[in-house]
Amino acid sequence: MSTTSTTTSHPQSPTRAAVRAERERADADRADRRGANADQGGGTGTPGKSWRDRLGAYVALTKPRIIELLLVTTLPTMILAQDGLPSLWLVVLTLVGGTLAAASANVFNCYLDRDIDQVMNRTKRRPLATGEITPRAALVFATVLGAVSLLWFALLVNPASAWLTFAAIAIYVVGYTMILKRRTPQNIVWGGIAGCMPVFIGWAAVTGSLSWAAVALFGVIFFWTPPHYWPLSVKFKKDYANAGVPMLPVVATDRRVAVEMVAHTVAMIACSLALVPLAGMSWFYTAAAVASGGWFLYLVIAMLRRAGHPERGKLGAMKVFHGSITYLTVLFIAVAVDVFLPF
Repeated sequence: MSTTSTTTSHPQSPTRAAVRAERERADADRADRRGANADQGGGTGTPGKSWRDRLGAYVALTKPRIIELLLVTTLPTMILAQDGLPSLWLVVLTLVGGTLAAASANVFNCYLDRDIDQVMNRTKRRPLATGEITPRAALVFATVLGAVSLLWFALLVNPASAWLTFAAIAIYVVGYTMILKRRTPQNIVWGGIAGCMPVFIGWAAVTGSLSWAAVALFGVIFFWTPPHYWPLSVKFKKDYANAGVPMLPVVATDRRVAVEMVAHTVAMIACSLALVPLAGMSWFYTAAAVASGGWFLYLVIAMLRRAGHPERGKLGAMKVFHGSITYLTVLFIAVAVDVFLPF
């Protein structure tokens, strides 16, 4: 949306070499613990764990809450693309394939970020950070999930959805996690493209192609992602600074962050309203888009005002974070409902 200037100096943080050394040391420590206790736990991670505990650890690596949010956008998109209910079988195939793909990308992310996960309080209990699952096991798990998801879409849905799924995994794993995350404050802006892909995948699963209506929905999620994620980064600013990750709230003032959030929110609302002529939406969706978008914009502007006047109290960043989830859910429910209205 805009080029970010680093208005404050970067906090002291470990060098990449130091973080890499910490990763190698932690991996070695976990290997020693597994070797010393091999007779107790079976070699897949923390010894003495039951199969239920290990299963729970693998599920945790997939970040189920993120997957839930992705699926919330997929089904309404399919309904809009079909202009009605798609076949139940196609819906199931698409949602299962999407779950496998998102799980794969998230596990790859945990594998690649296991060094900084050990440093950050928010993530230090993740299974790879604690040694509950070995890096090798996680890498195999991510690869299998990704391969199955691509074959799933290619063989059971259609080639277009398979290629879009491959692009989504690649953007998140390579584009965001490996290239952008540790190099630029705009990491979540461009890396967030991966989170927009479920609407393309859902649309292509139904039609075998894309349309301008799908692009509008893509735009909604693209511009929604920064004001959704930056409030979380504000709360865990010290964590990101200690891990050497230059999230925007780490390298810029709270006011600068809030200004960019307002700009992205305005663009998000514009995309949501562009769907009206592009998809022939009724007054019901239009009213829902205006009301929910206006409410979320109010939350973001309130955060901007507090950022400019600290004496007014806390920023209320997490209120904006939770509000963003409510907004997206309401908007996509309106997309689905609008299709079935008789006007």
